[in-house]
Amino acid sequence: MSREARRGIENVEVACGIPTLMQGYYSEDIASGIDEWVIPTPLGVFGIIGPFNFPFMIPLWSAPYAVATGNCVIIKPSSEVPLSQLWLAELLEETGFPPGVWNVVNGGRTIVNGMLDHKDIAGITFVGSTPTGLDVIYRRCGETGKRVIAQCGAKNFMVIMPDCNVRATVPSMMTSFFGNAGQRCLAGSNLLIVGDDDTFYRNFMDQVIEMSSKMKVGYGLDEVVQMGPLRDKQKKDTIVRYIESGIQEGATLVLDGRKVKIVGDYPDTCFLGPTIFEKVSPQMKIGREEIFGPVMSVMRAKNLDEAIEICNENLFGNGQAIFTQDGKSARKFQYNVTSGNVGINIGVVAPMAFFPFSGMKDSFYGVLHTQGQEAVRFFTESKVVIQRWF
Repeated sequence: MSREARRGIENVEVACGIPTLMQGYYSEDIASGIDEWVIPTPLGVFGIIGPFNFPFMIPLWSAPYAVATGNCVIIKPSSEVPLSQLWLAELLEETGFPPGVWNVVNGGRTIVNGMLDHKDIAGITFVGSTPTGLDVIYRRCGETGKRVIAQCGAKNFMVIMPDCNVRATVPSMMTSFFGNAGQRCLAGSNLLIVGDDDTFYRNFMDQVIEMSSKMKVGYGLDEVVQMGPLRDKQKKDTIVRYIESGIQEGATLVLDGRKVKIVGDYPDTCFLGPTIFEKVSPQMKIGREEIFGPVMSVMRAKNLDEAIEICNENLFGNGQAIFTQDGKSARKFQYNVTSGNVGINIGVVAPMAFFPFSGMKDSFYGVLHTQGQEAVRFFTESKVVIQRWF
């Protein structure tokens, strides 16, 4: 929670720089006696729909920028984890925030539909699954003429070159694939190892499997625990079905998280350990669909060109990364991969608050993104003033 809170606070800090972020621009004497300038102008009320996995931080990708630019917000947190947004609203009220500027409403799909239909809501920001983001949020905002940022699902590839720093890369894989129990849109999902060197492949995978198998799973606030539970039993059941699907499609299950030993005396209802499949193809269900859990699908590519092709053939484009010591390979990957966020020796490609949180293909629907300058542009309209005095 502390890291999530820090990330959220960083967005508040960036939004506090609104006097410079929201500056317009001016041209004198564009024609004889005529001046012209642009004034960024607020639009009114925005709806912010948050997910379950980072309930404090993610609404803060949008809300501080909306309010700082002169708008009001209605935040609809996940119905599973609403408390952090309620507490935040109470704190804002104590500081003397004007009534009606920062609002929180609880509920499910009925509330979302009301926000999408309401004529006085100028736009929506959303973080969640691709089916909901595309079929509900993006489509309905188009029908009602609302601005929209829909940040959706992911199937992130971690591309491993034979020249990578193995000692530094393997721990990065633990953080990427199994941090937050894989329940984040920037989590690694497919491990794509490049080259036909079987010795390198086996050495790398042996280290990955060994380190993964030693991860301690249990109560998330226990200091010795490295990976906590999944969201709920239903989520675990969904991931177990993906594991069963991988076995049925012919992938090799080399580490079975269903058999994890839990630290402490807790029921295994929501716990699943790191799970690793080898011999996965991009066409398999576990290789192409978002699992949103601690499952690593290992693939191989003959060369970097094939690796980039495999990445780009996937429907998602959220956070792809390459691990290499070679600048030429890094630049080629950065230039050619279709992904909103790209990592070079970075396992979790999370932009700082003053950069946009990007996305491409089925990972994002809209034009502008949350965070930084793009958020300021999203929450304002350019009013152009052309002036002449006689």
